Amino acid sequence: MTGSDPIVLREVEKQYGGLRPLRIKDMRVGTGEYVTVLGFDRPSAETLVNLITAATLPDQGEITVLGQQTRDIANSDEWLTFVERFGIISDRIVLLEAMTVAQNLALSYDLEIEQIPQEGAVRVERLAKEVGIGEDELKTRAGDAPGLVRARLYLARALAFDPEVLMLEHPSASLEPDDGVRYARLLREMQTRRGVTTLCLTADERFAKETGGRLLVWQPATGEMHQRSRLRFW
Repeated sequence: MTGSDPIVLREVEKQYGGLRPLRIKDMRVGTGEYVTVLGFDRPSAETLVNLITAATLPDQGEITVLGQQTRDIANSDEWLTFVERFGIISDRIVLLEAMTVAQNLALSYDLEIEQIPQEGAVRVERLAKEVGIGEDELKTRAGDAPGLVRARLYLARALAFDPEVLMLEHPSASLEPDDGVRYARLLREMQTRRGVTTLCLTADERFAKETGGRLLVWQPATGEMHQRSRLRFW
């Protein structure tokens, strides 16, 4: 990893309503790397994602993402252009529960989803195939879809515009343990195939073991990141 790493945080602090500020001593994610970090709860994970996407700024420290310091983003137009380079998997992303899985995917491309246009339908089919959503599942209302199908839908939505950086907030939190393992393997296969720089924040050790890539454990009190061997899970 070098100074051109897509994600670099140094001596970062951010007050966010927790018992202590969010602290990151030194965190780097290299180009095309898959990094999983254990230790974040939901509020701290959301805060870190917001810091990396420049939705909020640190109280202290430097954050450089995709070659740009987040403090240097001057206005909303620049920020919108910047944030389009990310894909985010989070249950904070709103799904239209009364619409089908296919319609929720089509919404990534067009507001016309009652009758999905041909071009949009081709894109939906391609994305669905990549993440393992079947034809019958595409016809299911999102609100009725099983947890693993919804997780695949979040992934497809995040990949819709070929992001340079993919970030995941507790992606297995709503899944049964075995489904979490299946999802982790799907994510690993996707990341290997696409080579997208990926940062996954989780508290699920079984899920983390299956993700591949580099595994870190965050120490909230100090902000340090310690690398963990996957052998310690066995």
